[in-house]
Amino acid sequence: MSALTSPALTASAPAAPEPSTAPDTPPANRPVAAPTLRRAVAVAVSGIWKSVAIVVFLLLWEVGPLWFAPPSTRVFLPPLHEVLAAAWKLLANGALGTHLVASLTRSVAGFGVAVVLGITAGLLIAWYRPVSTFITPLLEVFRNTAALALLPVVTLLLGIGEESKITIVAYAAFFPVLLNTVAGVRTVDPLLVRAARSLGLSHLSLFLKVILPSAVPTIFTGIRMAGTASILVLIAAEMVGAKAGLGYLIVNAQSSFLIPDMYAGILTVSLLGLAVNTLLVALERRFSRWRVEANA
Repeated sequence: MSALTSPALTASAPAAPEPSTAPDTPPANRPVAAPTLRRAVAVAVSGIWKSVAIVVFLLLWEVGPLWFAPPSTRVFLPPLHEVLAAAWKLLANGALGTHLVASLTRSVAGFGVAVVLGITAGLLIAWYRPVSTFITPLLEVFRNTAALALLPVVTLLLGIGEESKITIVAYAAFFPVLLNTVAGVRTVDPLLVRAARSLGLSHLSLFLKVILPSAVPTIFTGIRMAGTASILVLIAAEMVGAKAGLGYLIVNAQSSFLIPDMYAGILTVSLLGLAVNTLLVALERRFSRWRVEANA
């Protein structure tokens, strides 16, 4: 047999089909939205699980005084629906809004002063050792003095007006911001500092581009602690001497035997603290976005 192929056979052989260059289209029944649906379900389940403890607490608050508490205790521990009704009444007649605005004004003013002074002093103390050596002993003395212990002194010097409330709030919120700012600057990774210096960064550029961004998460931890302290100390200060504010509302309702109103004021303080903490957490994520993405 000849090893050569016949031309006739070659001509009659069918040509091989060329590969298609059309782009692949996903099947019509492919579950494209399945990952999004699973993510939404996971978020919903997580939110429900985080809310279980709060729901159980509110149910116990509603059911406990009605079914398990004796009548003598029920007077001083009203069920949740009575507290909510009292809060709605205070909100409708404008009393709750007036007290809330008064407390927020004092708290925000004192908190703002504490944040500005605390961050500024913390950066100076952490960055310049002579300043730290000079001022640290005095700060340790005042740091270990409770803010409420100085309330009588502040009231005697500044009176019972707005100045004394703002001052005591600023004092209580100052030290968490100061101490966390110092800790944040002093705990920056030394490798980052060496790398920045090896690149020829100036002293100011090193501080602005390496030290300060690295210290932001720790600084915001102090700011969140200061936000909580500003509200707690303000409520106590308003209980001592004030004509408006949530602290005044609570102690006045207690002395007037308006127990549901008292609990309505306490519940408002809790919600206010939760709102402040949520806002500060959102700001922390905004200013330390690189940290959130790294941990995602």
